[in-house]
Amino acid sequence: MEIAAYIAIMALILQYPLLESRIQKIQRRADRIERKLDLILGHLDIQVAEPGLERVMDLVRQGKKIEAIKVYRELTDAGLKEAKDAVERMEVA
Repeated sequence: MEIAAYIAIMALILQYPLLESRIQKIQRRADRIERKLDLILGHLDIQVAEPGLERVMDLVRQGKKIEAIKVYRELTDAGLKEAKDAVERMEVA
């Protein structure tokens, strides 16, 4: 029974890189789709309000840009550049 368990564990360990590679590929594809959707929404001038972004807007109005970027990242799981760009767009609007 122990040998079967070891074999099963080894099979799972050997499959991990393949699964991780597939997950990364799916994530890259989802990122591309999201960027395209953002471009389409921007072209059509459609604003989609994310839940909780009111707090970010309040911080922008108060001139607390860095805090707004931090909160935006927490709410959306965005990267630093994406969050900074989003907050700057809020400043302009």
